[in-house]
Amino acid sequence: MLDEKENLTENLSKVDIKSLLPEELEAELEKMGEPRFRAKQIFRWLSAPISSFDGMTNISKDLRARLSERFYIASPGVERKQVSGLDGTVKYLWRLRDGNFVESVVMRYEHGNTVCVSCEVGCPMGCVFCASTIGGKVRNLAASEILDQVIFSEADSGLKISNIVMMGIGEPLDNFENVVRFLKLVNHPEGRNIGMRHISLSTCGLTEKVDKLADLDLQLTLSVSLHAPDDETRSKIMPVNRAYGVDALLAACGRYFKKTGRRISFEYAMIRDVNDTPYHARLLADKLAGTGCHVNLIPLNDVPESRLKPSRPETVRDFIGTLEKRGINVTVRRRLGPDIEASCGQLRRSRQLKEEK
Repeated sequence: MLDEKENLTENLSKVDIKSLLPEELEAELEKMGEPRFRAKQIFRWLSAPISSFDGMTNISKDLRARLSERFYIASPGVERKQVSGLDGTVKYLWRLRDGNFVESVVMRYEHGNTVCVSCEVGCPMGCVFCASTIGGKVRNLAASEILDQVIFSEADSGLKISNIVMMGIGEPLDNFENVVRFLKLVNHPEGRNIGMRHISLSTCGLTEKVDKLADLDLQLTLSVSLHAPDDETRSKIMPVNRAYGVDALLAACGRYFKKTGRRISFEYAMIRDVNDTPYHARLLADKLAGTGCHVNLIPLNDVPESRLKPSRPETVRDFIGTLEKRGINVTVRRRLGPDIEASCGQLRRSRQLKEEK
């Protein structure tokens, strides 16, 4: 832990080079008297799994030394890694430069491998069904720390990453600037070059930030954690609803769709006797009918600190039927890695409990 504190103190006086956009990196190198083409060389290295400037083998030793005086490169350490014996899902608990922990999950699909990344250490949203929010938010992740989850998950797992979902620990729109910076970095053709249409961002619904995201027209997929169609139910399980409300959120989603032309996916965790009644199904169908959206029903995860239970199979079947009768596209999310605590926040929470003992 002492080394981490020493490294963090040293880094405070330096610039996080991996969070710089190409044009910013170019400007920094010009200040150092370096030609513009060096920025492209260095930027390419920053999307590779290196942990120091020494890994930049086509850069002179002199320039590497000068870079290390002005900038720092931080790389996460694997605190814990679990591989599912059922479906090959790989879950990582990463130790960050300051000793905090975040999670990433690599999932295998027929259309390619997907990594689920975190954007904050902890989460401030307080959703009662999610392990990520237990203990609240510690800090935002830098763009480089989000990017590293993609880079090092691929390098360690040996699985080529072609898709990204921002559905890990934290609320992406609460860390808006760093998340947008990460999206631009990971999308850049000289970097990871992952197309925006291969990226999904999940939010609990900070409506003003949804509008701000729409203005950027990034062409990613927006997934909204709805989980209830009425304010009474949603406010009980998602405190953020007390600030915005279902109707205000859906209005913002409508504006997003109109501006970007991108269909919205609504996430809906099926919670027994809480949000899965016929009343909820009918109201959800009423509010979403004609919007062209997609509803993704999610089997509830088992969080030991929570009394909430997953819906019964027959309840889920009836819920689906009600939505489909109204012409709403609905699927049930396949649960991956159930044998390795692959659900959001569980592995980090296990680490916290271990420290508390």
